[in-house]
Amino acid sequence: SSGINAEWPLRPGFKNNIMTELKNNGVEIYTFPVDDETVADVNNEMNEMLPFAVVGSRDKVTVGEAQVRGREYPWGVVEIENELHCDFVKLREMLIRTNMEDLREVTHRKHYELYRRGKLKQMGITDDGAHPVSLQETYEQRRAEHVKELERIENEIRQNFVNKVREKDLEIKKTEKEITAKYEALRKENNEEKKKLDEERKKVEEELQVLLKRKEELERIHADQANGVKDHKKEKSTDCDSALIPLL
Repeated sequence: SSGINAEWPLRPGFKNNIMTELKNNGVEIYTFPVDDETVADVNNEMNEMLPFAVVGSRDKVTVGEAQVRGREYPWGVVEIENELHCDFVKLREMLIRTNMEDLREVTHRKHYELYRRGKLKQMGITDDGAHPVSLQETYEQRRAEHVKELERIENEIRQNFVNKVREKDLEIKKTEKEITAKYEALRKENNEEKKKLDEERKKVEEELQVLLKRKEELERIHADQANGVKDHKKEKSTDCDSALIPLL
């Protein structure tokens, strides 16, 4: 397999174009420190080679008679540890062996600090750097305040619910009392009406008894009168018969 085309990303012109694009768009990248004399020379040399062109692979491919770690493409093989093909070896050397401590310090001092201040700003806290504010302590404090506020809202909702239930219960009791009062009033009115009707019925029955008695008296008087007329006619007839006997 040919490795000629694999060297194309490492050409200076290609890397220069990338660095120009990064600078024009305001993209900051990590550069190796040169203030330490023990690593200044090698770091200056490596900074000139930025950005690194890195290809990663866990697979091994056959190049000639050797097994190497790399990636195989139709146009050739990219060997991971071949510095003519890839900057993986340079990156590994600079990060793990030469500048690990500086990278950790920069990450903590710059990147994490920017992240911390950004998060604090989102939470409404300004950190001027003179009196650093702990993000963890601030988070715990805000979390405690948030939990307390949630408890307050929960208690308020619960109290509102209890008050509404109590108000509804009082309203139901008031309605029941009104219904009971109306029922008692209707029952009393019905009893009075019934009592009045009973009295009127009793009065009518008494008047009917009086009328029946008067009827009986009238019938008796009429019967007596009829009997008296009959007796009078009979006596008169007898008198006439007695007067006719001497004439005979």
